[in-house]
Amino acid sequence: MKRKTSFLFLILILILTLGTLLTGCWNRKELNELAIAVGMGIDKQGDQFRVSVQVVDPGEVSTKKGVGGRAPATLYTSEADTLFEAVRKLTTLSPRKIYFSHLRICVIGESMATEGIAKALDFLSRDHEFRSDFYLVVTKRSSAEDTLKIMTPLDPIPADKLFSSLESSEKSWSPSATVTLDQFIADLTSEGKQPILTGLQIVGDQESGEAKKNVEMISPHTRLQYSGLAVFKKDRLIGWLNESESKGYNFILGKVQSSVGFVTCPKGGKVVLEIIRTHASMKGYVYRGEPRINIQLKIEANVGEVECSELDLTKTNTIYDLQMKGEEKIAGVMESAIKKAQKSYKIDIFGFGEAIHRSNPRAWKSLKQNWDNEYFAELPVNIKVDFKIRRLGTTGSSFLNEMKKGD
Repeated sequence: MKRKTSFLFLILILILTLGTLLTGCWNRKELNELAIAVGMGIDKQGDQFRVSVQVVDPGEVSTKKGVGGRAPATLYTSEADTLFEAVRKLTTLSPRKIYFSHLRICVIGESMATEGIAKALDFLSRDHEFRSDFYLVVTKRSSAEDTLKIMTPLDPIPADKLFSSLESSEKSWSPSATVTLDQFIADLTSEGKQPILTGLQIVGDQESGEAKKNVEMISPHTRLQYSGLAVFKKDRLIGWLNESESKGYNFILGKVQSSVGFVTCPKGGKVVLEIIRTHASMKGYVYRGEPRINIQLKIEANVGEVECSELDLTKTNTIYDLQMKGEEKIAGVMESAIKKAQKSYKIDIFGFGEAIHRSNPRAWKSLKQNWDNEYFAELPVNIKVDFKIRRLGTTGSSFLNEMKKGD
């Protein structure tokens, strides 16, 4: 009896295994049946959504010279009452089904962003083909469709260029920020923080940028450039931070990995300092019923360039003076970003409300109702910057000193 039971159990396992193997590829998609989307643009055309999708031409990117001198990517565009319908409507244009799992960047048109992007985000977060690791950016003075038409040098696929340039700018210059779909939605639904996105603009002539000639020149007429941070109130774009204010924002949130800036010398000229490491901490508390914020920022930097004559970097007092000037300048940049958010927009984009919530949940229950317009707009923020210079470069005093001695 035991042997018979064991035999029947074995047969059942085999049936289940075969069933799994036979049905495991029921939804397979062959590569030659798909069009791989790497970039997506969303605009509003009246009451309709206008979707632009940048699709890779595999024949042009798989070999060095391509197969027919075609563009390395193709742009398909369609309009519909809903975003989902507009995406499906692309099948009337594309010979293959468009596959979104390898999407690298989604560009949102400025005109649409001012109306609100929540409906678009719902589709992007709900559809199973979209991963959540692509970046969101918003255009500045142009449509999303226009930006995806620009031919880019070095990286022939514009969406790849935008993806790589955004990461590079965030790591090495710091006025931009990489924001994924999940991050944006998290800020959108937070009670103590409003979202931001990096701005994207077209520099030069639109028509010239769409021609292949744009990438055949040593200095292209038209380029795509990231510029500042877009400030959102919930899902609506309400304004912009300039480059300096955008850096201040990233300093406050501890997102600066590396950057470059200068301080002035006592007798004229500049000393350029390369920031190599930062660490920021933000603490909120409530004192006598009033919310307050403390920000501590530690910065390590190297001397990158010296334009000053008569500046002796071997003296301790010289280094101390440069550090003090560095602290004052960084603190000023951070304060300008906070002032812009408090006075111009009355929107907490820094997460100060979240810091108060973490430190005092009970007090936050009463503060959150009028947080942005009332409490945040008048919130005292104490900033402390600790700036340390670690290295002077490969040389000590500048050769400019020797030149002046010879005069």
